[in-house]
Amino acid sequence: MARVGGRSAAFAWVVGVACAATVGVLAFLAIPMIPASVSWLTEAAGRSSTSTPAAEATGKAASVDGVPARCADLYDEALDATLTFAPGAAGLTASSDAPMTTATQLVDALRPRVVFTCAWRADAGTVTTTLADVPTDAGPIAAAALPAAGFTCSSQGERTRCTRTDGDLTETIEAGGGRWLSTSERGWHPSDYVSRIAKRVWG
Repeated sequence: MARVGGRSAAFAWVVGVACAATVGVLAFLAIPMIPASVSWLTEAAGRSSTSTPAAEATGKAASVDGVPARCADLYDEALDATLTFAPGAAGLTASSDAPMTTATQLVDALRPRVVFTCAWRADAGTVTTTLADVPTDAGPIAAAALPAAGFTCSSQGERTRCTRTDGDLTETIEAGGGRWLSTSERGWHPSDYVSRIAKRVWG
């Protein structure tokens, strides 16, 4: 085969040896990085398989058997935003305080076992809600007892809702299926508050 003019076999051999040497040096320098690279890839794979859902990252825990487990579960996103960003809002305070209501005799009779109490405060006033466990017949008991205390009661499917208004105070007590949900709104009455939180509890 004819040799291509202008090319030297010796020069090509020297260049080839130099390239091979360069590759060898780079490979030698890369050896210490292999364990670190493997570790990085392992950690990256672990992070992708155990990533935290956005709801969990914001502290919104999953409900237990469909029932809110803490205050953060009680509010849909729109209602939460309404309460959080109301003028002068001081944020949410969660506790295990007893229900805030004037129906103290009913509370004494049913002895609600408080799951949580959620209190909101803003320039307009306060909103306090308690979720509790009660006997399964608490709804009929409330319907029979509360009208004498100034409440108006109505049936909401398998539960009873009783409401009382006195000036800027509106109280609501709902009971059914072994659950109690009471709210005291003083001066501040967010739109459809009672219906929206009841939907989170009873569906």
